[in-house]
Amino acid sequence: MSFDQLGVHPRCLGVLKGQRITEPTPVQAEAIPVAVEGRDVIAIAQTGTGKTLAFGLPSLTRLAGTKPGRTRMLILAPTRELAQQVESVIAPLGKALGLQTACVYGGVGMERQTQALRKGTAIIVATPGRLLDHINRGNTRFDEVSILTLDEADRMLDMGFLPDIKRILGRLPKERQTLMFSATFAPEIASLTHEFMRGPVRIEVGAIAKPAEAVRQGVYTVDPAGKVDLLARILREQEVQSALVFIRTKHRTDRVAKALQTEGFKAQAIHGGRTQRQRQQAIDGFRQGRYQVLVATDVAARGLDVHGITHVVNFDIPMSSDDYIHRIGRTARASAEGDAITFVSPGEHVALGNIERALGKALPRTEWEGAVHVQSRFRPAGDHAPRNGRPGHRKGPRPQGQPQRGGDSSAHRTRDAQPGSFRKPRRPFGRTRPARPSADR
Repeated sequence: MSFDQLGVHPRCLGVLKGQRITEPTPVQAEAIPVAVEGRDVIAIAQTGTGKTLAFGLPSLTRLAGTKPGRTRMLILAPTRELAQQVESVIAPLGKALGLQTACVYGGVGMERQTQALRKGTAIIVATPGRLLDHINRGNTRFDEVSILTLDEADRMLDMGFLPDIKRILGRLPKERQTLMFSATFAPEIASLTHEFMRGPVRIEVGAIAKPAEAVRQGVYTVDPAGKVDLLARILREQEVQSALVFIRTKHRTDRVAKALQTEGFKAQAIHGGRTQRQRQQAIDGFRQGRYQVLVATDVAARGLDVHGITHVVNFDIPMSSDDYIHRIGRTARASAEGDAITFVSPGEHVALGNIERALGKALPRTEWEGAVHVQSRFRPAGDHAPRNGRPGHRKGPRPQGQPQRGGDSSAHRTRDAQPGSFRKPRRPFGRTRPARPSADR
């Protein structure tokens, strides 16, 4: 199937051809024909499956030929990064149809955004908080909005945006098309659809809240104090070209980024404490290859779309399975392959168990000489036999300060090596084996 068979406007087809996008993804093939007809749509699909074009192409096709001077489409996104990413996809398509776009988000001045809103820019991509600021100042002209899109709806609810979303929707015409795209379908979303959508068509592509099959997932059990050294070792020995590292707090994000810089890696940090300019410079540098590693809090999990990310590393294991799915969804995008590595320390077995239960399988553990015991609480359906689980060990280079029997630990590090640097092994670092459930429940 091709895009022209889905009823996409010919000028949009020309833009896609120039971008060498020839075949629709499953969610695009399912959603576009329904949305082109003007129906409300709820689309549940995995991260990285092309949801932006799935709602952008039919919407622009329907808006083609509309008169300028009024805002016709509003797209809400949870973060600045995601709003910018969506606008970058929509803008060239809109330009081909004579439809201008504008991006409205916090952390920057309001003057240019005010001008775009007051003159009635055709397509507005916005975060809820900043858009409400403009609404309260009387800067918006939404009386002719005919299409509303909620992108990453579950994330907006997780971030507490539900009251803001309801206030915004109260300012829009009731006669409109509403498109809701998300990776999960929480009960709160179901409630929202009943309140603000009219007979929506529900589309589900692939399993809900499951990572793409092209993502190779694995676990390294590690003592918390050894995480930085382990990360540096993986980056060096696997010759990682583009890695996104997730950390729970912004202060530790900065510290880890600086530690990697000391180890010789081109690393940069991104988190909510940095200015919009600093965040954008970090993202642009990562996208253009100036930075090899981007160390981030979850602020980047839903908004960052960089082609070619080969590795996602959960330096801190996420506390929910949804966050895990969205983190590792930054790799293996658009049919590519990628690796998702999660560091797990002894006190984090509950979080690991929650993720494994949501996935319906145990994540394979990589055997390495610094592994520590982390019990697994995941048990396959129907498996009630108690079995002992222990971290795997294999012979190989040992961490700094842990000598090999009958030898000196310095023999396993290059001369004058700094802490955390390792000699590249003669054989691949680590060996993966399936996790075995522990007798402890």
